[in-house]
Amino acid sequence: MTFSFKVIGKFCERFSKMTQEYIIYLGREAVYTVLLVSAPMLGLALVVGLAIGIFQAVTSINEMTLTFIPKIIVVILALVIFAPWMMNVLLTFTINLFTIVPNFAK
Repeated sequence: MTFSFKVIGKFCERFSKMTQEYIIYLGREAVYTVLLVSAPMLGLALVVGLAIGIFQAVTSINEMTLTFIPKIIVVILALVIFAPWMMNVLLTFTINLFTIVPNFAK
């Protein structure tokens, strides 16, 4: 996973002081990381919910609790399958952040 501040040297040259631009940039990268990490679970839950909704519409079953169990199972499976990748993304973001922070203490 490559972030726009993966290259530490260029980032430190551009943001050598704590400015509004830096805070906005850091917030944008944090939101991007959260969306990236949550996308597999949310996407699979959306697909399963849509499939069950179509099944309920076709068969005229109006049971509200029918969608919860399959969604929970799919989200747990997605968490187990994508956990190494999600940890890698979060670790990359955190390491890059901790590498840059000492430059502002000067």
